[in-house]
Amino acid sequence: MFTYDLAHWSAFLAAAALLNLSPGPDMAFILGHTVKGGARAGTAAMLGIWTGAFGHVLLAALGLSAIVAASALAFSVVKWAGVAYLLWIGLQALRSKGGAFLAESAEVKQAGGVDLWAVYRQGALIDLLNPKVAIFFLAFLPQFVVAGAGPVWAQLLLHGVLIIAVAAVIEPPLVLLGDRVTARLRHSQRLALWLDRTLGALLIGLGLRLAVTER
Repeated sequence: MFTYDLAHWSAFLAAAALLNLSPGPDMAFILGHTVKGGARAGTAAMLGIWTGAFGHVLLAALGLSAIVAASALAFSVVKWAGVAYLLWIGLQALRSKGGAFLAESAEVKQAGGVDLWAVYRQGALIDLLNPKVAIFFLAFLPQFVVAGAGPVWAQLLLHGVLIIAVAAVIEPPLVLLGDRVTARLRHSQRLALWLDRTLGALLIGLGLRLAVTER
């Protein structure tokens, strides 16, 4: 089971590394929170994105992503739910006063910290509510299914998890680097307000981008 040659692993790992290195909405979300709230916020955003991605991997392995890819109604429902969520949290960020991030409790705001659970939850939902991610995994993973190497669902699950594992090698250093570069800047209230506005604009931009996405 899971018998692959060196050429298979070389091609897959190279593709997975390039996918994780290429700029995209997920990386923008992670780095946006890193700049705003430091390494802890960036890590929470990163873990949320990974959780959402793992959800899509499971759906692809179970064949449910095919429903989203094939059904215009299912695609539209997921897409517009994602658009609404992105626009909502983006507007909340635009309306903030430069304090801690939008979804914090009163206690967290008074402490001047970041609600890491809220950031994690946002990352997971943003990824799960993007039907293009579901279609990506459904299109990408089957290319690495090898006849006789094991059950198709298990091969899909294995390669999907490995894509996330490659992200776990590539993304944490970027979060730490972003934290170091911007650490001194986060003490400015004016900059905090600007960062909230920038993050809000980024989230709204992602929502509008998703809104014009077709199957």
